[in-house]
Formats: sequence, structure tokens, C-alpha cells
Amino acid sequence: MKTIQPVSIWFNGQTDSATIFNLSCINDNLFNSATFYYELKDSSFVTIANGNLSMSLPDYATDWQTNDAAYLWAATKLNLVITGDVPSV
Repeated sequence: MKTIQPVSIWFNGQTDSATIFNLSCINDNLFNSATFYYELKDSSFVTIANGNLSMSLPDYATDWQTNDAAYLWAATKLNLVITGDVPSV
């Protein structure tokens, strides 16, 4: 998980602020594409937005080398700014 610059999101009838970004690879064909599931969470770790992102060539060949690279790729797609790692609990 990564911390991000706060993003305002409409959730349960009010505006909430997402400050945590979680990303998981849910499918990777090990050749030319991968699918990621993302969650945007508030400071209490409640998911307030989520979805899927698909990576294919040429991004797959260059951006899916490490977990940090995948986070940067996804953050760019979602217009998020990563500020650091979430401290281990």
C-alpha cells in the first residue's frame, strides 16, 4: 500500500478523502497483459473507491518490472500522486 496526496471522493452521501492506495495484480498472462484491482481508502482504511485497470503492451514490457513500477503506472492512470509507503501495522 502507498500513501497518496488526498483525493476527494463522494462516498455514502458525503465527500470523503482518500489517502491510501492499494493495488493487487489479479491476472497476469506472463506474456503481454495484466489486470490490477485498486482500492482508494480513507485514513481508517475504509475502501471508498475501487476498480480494475488493464495493462497491455507496450506498458506491460516496460512498467510491470517491479511492484513499485506497477504502482507508479496505476497512479498515473488514476491521476494520483504517491507520497510514500503505508507504515506496517
